[in-house]
Amino acid sequence: MAETFEFPDDLRAAQLESRQVTAELEALCRELPWSVEPHPGIPAREGDPFPTERPATDGWTPEQQEKVQQLRERQRELATAVITHPYWSTEDVRGDVVAARMALKRLVPPVV
Repeated sequence: MAETFEFPDDLRAAQLESRQVTAELEALCRELPWSVEPHPGIPAREGDPFPTERPATDGWTPEQQEKVQQLRERQRELATAVITHPYWSTEDVRGDVVAARMALKRLVPPVV
């Protein structure tokens, strides 16, 4: 039987926001051009067993670069908040921090 843990509200909130920020960043990156900087593109080479072709791009706008930077910084802040939360050193964890961390991840469903 799986052990249950009583996670503090702020830890739950940080884990949930972390999932949301990660999903937002992933969605944004799927929409961005393949190169941050302007690039003339990469033509396909005949006979290449793993053909790689990339179209020309103007790169990311300064606004897009700023948004990605903000989301990545927020990801780091939230990861730090979750990983270093005082809960992990309490008696509630009963020496099984790995099981508790996995339970927290399962507690907050992934954002699709």
